Amino acid sequence: MTQNALGDALGLTFQQIQKYEKGANRIAASRLQQLSEVLDVPVSYFFEQPAGVTANNKPIFDFLNSAHGLRLLQAFDRIKDRNLQRAVLVLIEEIADDA
Repeated sequence: MTQNALGDALGLTFQQIQKYEKGANRIAASRLQQLSEVLDVPVSYFFEQPAGVTANNKPIFDFLNSAHGLRLLQAFDRIKDRNLQRAVLVLIEEIADDA
């Protein structure tokens, strides 16, 4: 994909894409998510496997690097009421136990 095509898909100029490629500009998490969707790759594609990832916890890292995992984490983080966060967590655990 050309820089122009990628820029068009993201609503950016090719110069902005060049700055991302060269590391002159940092890429925000939301932009990284857009990139993963446009390029049809998981967010984890852009990262090496972090230190401390083992066979036991790799599925968790894979999920958090997926589009759904990132959306769930971002939405959960926007809940500012800790009691409501706990209630959502309990609900998800109950749904998972019933599945």
